[in-house]
Amino acid sequence: MVTRWLFGDQLGPHFLADHDGPVLMVESRRVLARTQFHRQKAHLVLSAMRHRAAELGERCDYRREPTYREAVAHVGGPLEVVQPTSRAAVALVRTIAEEREVVRLPERGFTTSRADFEQWAAGRGGRRLLLEDFYRDARRRLDVLMDGDEPAQGRWNLDADNREPPPRGRPTLGVAEPRWPHEDEIDAQVRADLDAWEADGSVSFIGRDGPRLFAATRAEALAALEDFVTHRLGAFGPHEDAMLAGDDWMAHSLLSAPLNLGLLDPLEVVERVEAAYRAGDVPLNSAEGFIRQVIGWRDYVWHLYWHLGEDYRHHNRLNARRHLPDWFAQLDADATGARCLSEVLRGVRDHGWAHHIPRLMVLGNYAMQRGWRPDEVTDWFHRAFVDGYDWVMLPNVVGMSQHADGGILATKPYAAGGAYLNTMSDYCGGCRFNPRVRVGEDACPFTAGYWAFLHRNRERLEGNHRMARAVHGLDRLTDLDGLLQQERLRGSSPP
Repeated sequence: MVTRWLFGDQLGPHFLADHDGPVLMVESRRVLARTQFHRQKAHLVLSAMRHRAAELGERCDYRREPTYREAVAHVGGPLEVVQPTSRAAVALVRTIAEEREVVRLPERGFTTSRADFEQWAAGRGGRRLLLEDFYRDARRRLDVLMDGDEPAQGRWNLDADNREPPPRGRPTLGVAEPRWPHEDEIDAQVRADLDAWEADGSVSFIGRDGPRLFAATRAEALAALEDFVTHRLGAFGPHEDAMLAGDDWMAHSLLSAPLNLGLLDPLEVVERVEAAYRAGDVPLNSAEGFIRQVIGWRDYVWHLYWHLGEDYRHHNRLNARRHLPDWFAQLDADATGARCLSEVLRGVRDHGWAHHIPRLMVLGNYAMQRGWRPDEVTDWFHRAFVDGYDWVMLPNVVGMSQHADGGILATKPYAAGGAYLNTMSDYCGGCRFNPRVRVGEDACPFTAGYWAFLHRNRERLEGNHRMARAVHGLDRLTDLDGLLQQERLRGSSPP
């Protein structure tokens, strides 16, 4: 009888829909020993795997072995595997397949197949692989938010309706907190194991332990989806780019972790969101904004990971050479007096999570301004976030966040000064730095860093039509020399 080998991010029923035979799952402590993951990420993954094994019962051969190869050696009969989500895992499967028969099945857990993406890419005729065009193609092909041949309400993209700053004078967005899961005896054993492994020195972590906040079972994931659609989706759209120091969650779904563990099929998520819109329960801008993230951005990033090749991870077109400093790498939120950096690092330290704008416009923006190596920034995001995987972070960080690919993924660097943060958050209130000041003791590190970044990359960016005006703004700065000297002295020290 054929045994299906499931990786730790292939935990939903759609990975076994066509298989009723035995299942192999492998828990390798060596994976945790190789690098410092966030403590809560390690807990979530092990909890999810052990919960799935418990659900499958005697059908599952759950092996705790030093290596995957040793675990697979115990399987006597035929073996099959759904395509893994990382190049390293694919290489592992390929090596094992040289020694024994392994049937390799196509990928699951995405709404566009690799064959469909490659056909779409080939049809571009040399034009850029734009997210917007991919997203519209997916909408048509999947018949999502379509009224016949036209998009719902005649609009493909409602981003213009979804850029509102946070409500002024309020510490939170005012929506219900997410539905939190309840830990059980499996979680207790995971915590005990992690404590013991850390105590004996075989593993180490970054971040703090804490109650498990993300779904680790199919039932919890479905409950989280329903809770989001019912209580927060309606408020999601307008403020999806806003940040509040007192509201880590805003109206975001927290579904990226269970989606990336394979506990939810993205199409069922999209169908539930569209049903809420069709029923009149949520406005189109919220439904469309969320659906764009799932069948647009998430699938787009997955396919670019494979399409752009292994060399993509080594791109460094802005020649960023500084190493990631320890205070940032170790999530030392207290090291910096910059309130935005401190608050976002605190959230990552305490939860292993932040929504997409703090990731891009605080953490990523700061790293790019300082010229930190994009490979180190990518690795950090992978390890520090509960939803971080190689396929997720490589295009997101190298392409979107650090602009290290020179414009393959994004047409311009996502660099911004303190003015943007002051508009889209309440971080600047009470901060020791002033977002309007470039030079001096109260100079905002983002405002000063923005101009230093433009100066350092002037020749690379002045030909970009979306950046030309900003780059030419350097010529109007009367304090540029002092600003550059100030930023050289700051280096990678916490502001």
